[in-house]
Amino acid sequence: MRFLKSFYIHNTFFWYLAILAAMFMTSYWYKWLYPIAWICTMVLLAMFLFDIVLLYATKNSVKASRSLPQKLSNSDHNPIVMEFISTYDFKTGITVVEELPIQFQKRDFKYNTILTKKEPKIFEYTVRPVERGEYYFGNLNIYVSTPLRIVKRRFLYLKNQMVPVYPSIIQMQKYDFLAISNKLSEFGMKKIRRIGHTQEFEQIKEYVPGDDFRTINWKATAKSNQLMVNQYQDEKSQPIYSVIDTGRVMKMPFNGLKLLDYAINSTLAFSNVALKKNDKTGMISFSKNIETFLPAVQKPTYLNSILEKLYNISTEYTDSDFGLLYAHIKRKVNHRSLLLLYTNFEHITAMRRQLPFLLAIAKKHVLVVVFFENTELEELINTSADDLQGIYHKTIAEKFSMDKKLMQKELQQYGIQTILTKPEELTINTINKYLEIKARGLL
Repeated sequence: MRFLKSFYIHNTFFWYLAILAAMFMTSYWYKWLYPIAWICTMVLLAMFLFDIVLLYATKNSVKASRSLPQKLSNSDHNPIVMEFISTYDFKTGITVVEELPIQFQKRDFKYNTILTKKEPKIFEYTVRPVERGEYYFGNLNIYVSTPLRIVKRRFLYLKNQMVPVYPSIIQMQKYDFLAISNKLSEFGMKKIRRIGHTQEFEQIKEYVPGDDFRTINWKATAKSNQLMVNQYQDEKSQPIYSVIDTGRVMKMPFNGLKLLDYAINSTLAFSNVALKKNDKTGMISFSKNIETFLPAVQKPTYLNSILEKLYNISTEYTDSDFGLLYAHIKRKVNHRSLLLLYTNFEHITAMRRQLPFLLAIAKKHVLVVVFFENTELEELINTSADDLQGIYHKTIAEKFSMDKKLMQKELQQYGIQTILTKPEELTINTINKYLEIKARGLL
């Protein structure tokens, strides 16, 4: 049974059979071709048996391995590495059929290559998951054939390897490096013009053009006989909370990724940057109930706790209770904090229903409401309308787009900070707003 399960006929063999069939048909008119056709048949049969002997003479002649990362990063292209090595004395052609996790809905993965004896071959491909959870990689099927290409032998490796998909670790690491090197502005982070300065003293340095005259240290200037100024830095150990709405409004997908997952990826990267800047970070997720609450803590290892909580967050099909959120923040968050609220309002009336709770939160804390542009509507707005129905659709799309801008202006009139962003630009814009608030000393 093992032999039968691993035994396959190569496609080339059927071409040989077609040629033989054509020779037998032609021999009806050309009698001299009939014995030649039988000789070819015997030769093909001998080659068939010889090919089987070549493939099955030794066991485990082809070895394979698949290298998976410990965690896959959601919404990113994650590399998967496969390695093959052959101990056959001849060149072998292999076809690799990979059984990818069911979440990818891909059943046509195939890779063809040639192996020489004891010469490893490495193949790398990428996968882009768009859902968090457990992903099971199935069997690695390798079909081996000799240069005769008559039969194939299947080798089966690696049954059911599981790897979890976490929020975007790759994105977090990218911003982590920039935060350490203080080069966030090189990756699209805009430089913020400082209005005044905070009172966190850092050092005394020589004056350079552009420094604030009000920071001149006259005693140090008199001692060194040149202008010296006090240099200040952003205040540290300030509490920062990422507040994630897990209601039905966050279930809307863009580029295969739900708004909730965009918010989760942004929370992880932003929390890491805030910790590198020596601030305290925490997290709240809510819908009809408060699902997750992590108090703000300033510890680098705290990021693992945030990551594990983000991994288990899922959306609900209900409307979120902002009144419950306000009550929870009033009871649990006692110090003035920066609250980044990830939510979405598709209509201005939906925002106005929650406005009293947002205003109540903003009285004690610095509240930043983060909501999303509908990029698919933008595409509709930018296309020309060819008929009356197209004009109608374009007009409605422009109205919804204008509602988003009106919501942003109305929130700003009440003193609430806002971020209206495309989903794919969420992380950059969130970190920009954080740097701006720190630079302006609003917290």
